[in-house]
Amino acid sequence: MAGLQKIRFLLLKPNIQLKSISNALSTSQSLYKQPIGFVGLGNMGNHMANNLIKNGYPVIAYDVNAESLRSLENAGGKVGDSPAAIATQVDQIVTMLPSSPHVLDVYNGPNGILSSVKAGTLLLDSSTIDPAVSQQVAALAAKKGAVYMDAPVSGGVNAARDAILTFMVGGPEAEFDAAKDILNNMGKNVVYCGGVGTGEAAKICNNMLLGISMIGTAEAFNLGIKLGIEPKKLAEIINMSSGRCWSSELYNPCPGVKEGVPSSNNYQGGFGTALMTKDLGLAQDAATVNKSATPLGSLAHQIYRIMCTKGYALKDFSSAFLFLQEDKENKS
Repeated sequence: MAGLQKIRFLLLKPNIQLKSISNALSTSQSLYKQPIGFVGLGNMGNHMANNLIKNGYPVIAYDVNAESLRSLENAGGKVGDSPAAIATQVDQIVTMLPSSPHVLDVYNGPNGILSSVKAGTLLLDSSTIDPAVSQQVAALAAKKGAVYMDAPVSGGVNAARDAILTFMVGGPEAEFDAAKDILNNMGKNVVYCGGVGTGEAAKICNNMLLGISMIGTAEAFNLGIKLGIEPKKLAEIINMSSGRCWSSELYNPCPGVKEGVPSSNNYQGGFGTALMTKDLGLAQDAATVNKSATPLGSLAHQIYRIMCTKGYALKDFSSAFLFLQEDKENKS
């Protein structure tokens, strides 16, 4: 029975329970949610698309990885043949891609979104890229009558899974409410930052700090272990003291300290060292252009670049703990 028909049927029945009507209303509302296109089903994007499906949105997705597409289909989503094909079927699209070149290709390539986008389409890019690229894509989208907003995220894979991400949004303020309606299904904080590119600016500043703090946390735990402190006890002390931070409390780099994080899974999954290196590079590029002193950001970038050459590129960035430990052992 269709949603609205069921509601009418329930209202005509005597002694009907309000809970039954509420459930029918919820079903009816999901039937009329507009479909959302989603491009990029990596570690983060897969969870984000699944949360849209869980919240009743029909999702049509594209990714270069066939296994990711099969997983989405199993969750109830549909698959498009290309970003361009998806753009012909929807009026709202979310993209979650690794880097600036990927974003340019997905939006402006031969089979890109902008080759077939409909006027009035809302485009939300949650990739972490150069703010200047966001502004470039926004200008191209505007020529097609579409609205592009940068909406990078913070929180990591677990937050993506649990729909508690923070979104930093840049773009026309008049479109923010429409963007927020979509993003609220994938996160708990949706913050308007300003014009196009300011979401990316906030993100690269955040990730520069995150990269620095993760290395500091890894150094502290390596030293503590050398001094004979049990890692879980050290974590307990740090997390009730002034050294407490996200890296120590929620994403500890020391294996066995916290369950459900990459360090307790051989640094698999999570946010790759290569991606952190890319983000720190974006921060350094911005710092150079704007003549902003970032000595610790520069050092962190160098450390993660070295890690990439030493076989850590695909491991989670918290593997800085392992890198520092092995580096010390190699010098002993």
